[in-house]
Amino acid sequence: MARILCFGDSNTWGWNPHDKSRYGRETRWTGRLQEMFGTLHEIIEEGLNGRTTAFDDHVSGGGKNGLSYLIPCLETHRPIDLVIMMLGTNDLKLRFSLSAYDIARAMDRLVATVLGSTAGPEGENPQVLLVSPARVGPLSDFGEMFSGAREKSLLLGRHYRQVSLERGCHFLDAAELIESSHVDGIHLEKESHRILAEAFAQKIGEML
Repeated sequence: MARILCFGDSNTWGWNPHDKSRYGRETRWTGRLQEMFGTLHEIIEEGLNGRTTAFDDHVSGGGKNGLSYLIPCLETHRPIDLVIMMLGTNDLKLRFSLSAYDIARAMDRLVATVLGSTAGPEGENPQVLLVSPARVGPLSDFGEMFSGAREKSLLLGRHYRQVSLERGCHFLDAAELIESSHVDGIHLEKESHRILAEAFAQKIGEML
């Protein structure tokens, strides 16, 4: 049985854009993956609302820095065969004033942390599937918070792909498969969770 850690933000946690609740396990892409694999692989959910790649967010509260949490997370769940990393949307918030390039470079630090760890089987490093998130859509309640994010989000896929090439890890651009909900422009509809689960399942089959 391979152990697969899904490290992400609210779109891994399962935020429902219609009522701000959490989608049920049967709807979330992580839960769908577990259903697909059954006892073949173990899916470990590590999604946190508001999580950034590597930046503290004192407006949203503590604990949002993905890099700070990553090492204890790896140690908690070891041994881990594969880490699926889908972050970067929250880094697009106006308060951080980051370019798409900066966000990708921060993401590179997370990838390097996993590949430099001993959290895999027999003390080896886990494999990494780096995922560039869906592009930001037309914004509603999050309009002021994510001002200017749409344009930057269009560039993330290209920069994330470059990180994957430099680090020799696997890559998937979610923006080529799904789009953010038209309700809030940030989170995912149920159908997008289904599409992501199927894409991840195919990719995992190739990797493992």
